[in-house]
Amino acid sequence: MRPPVLLSWSGGKDAAWTLHRLRAAGEVEVVGLLATLDADARASMQGVRASVLRAQARAAGLPLLEAPLPPAASNASYEQAMAAALDEAARRWPGLETLATGDLLLEDLREWREASLSRLGWRLSTPLFGEDTAALAAGMLHGGLRASLCCVDTQQLDAAFAGRGFDAALLQALPDGIDACGEHGEFHTCVYAGPMFGAPLPLARGDTWLRDGRFAITDFALAAAGD
Repeated sequence: MRPPVLLSWSGGKDAAWTLHRLRAAGEVEVVGLLATLDADARASMQGVRASVLRAQARAAGLPLLEAPLPPAASNASYEQAMAAALDEAARRWPGLETLATGDLLLEDLREWREASLSRLGWRLSTPLFGEDTAALAAGMLHGGLRASLCCVDTQQLDAAFAGRGFDAALLQALPDGIDACGEHGEFHTCVYAGPMFGAPLPLARGDTWLRDGRFAITDFALAAAGD
């Protein structure tokens, strides 16, 4: 029997590719996805709608656990929400004690997650950590992952990149110093197709707006039938 793993889920390419990698390796069983949602019912950093996250989970054939955050959530309230969600997950899946994330390069963030989980009796798994991000991005595209940029940090990257497809043309257009996977927070993505999904999601691009005077957020929603 393979050990169970819960996967942190924001709707983006890194989490989606982590799911693909874990399933392909076959050493653990991903039993569910865990998303933190802000007061607007969106992934707390990426801005992906909860309805899209739920559709992604259905396409992946996995249940989605939602951890709601209060407005202007602090680190303390984030940790409280995560603790409650992990406690619920442990009750639902006996023996579950590992949370996987799509972290790639940031050692300080990884150490913070590891310490936070350790205090709760959980372990951290980061299957993609330390990989060359340019090669990883190319591998995602070659493997069939399809996504669009849903959040751009305009202090690092021009807002015009918001809403663009995550594809070879985008990777070539990124300015020098911008990580191919956006691992320094330059951008975040919303995945709509790939080997981790049973079928592509019909997403429609909506408006783009500026959040907190800094982040260009492009809205993606499930397209209505017949669109």
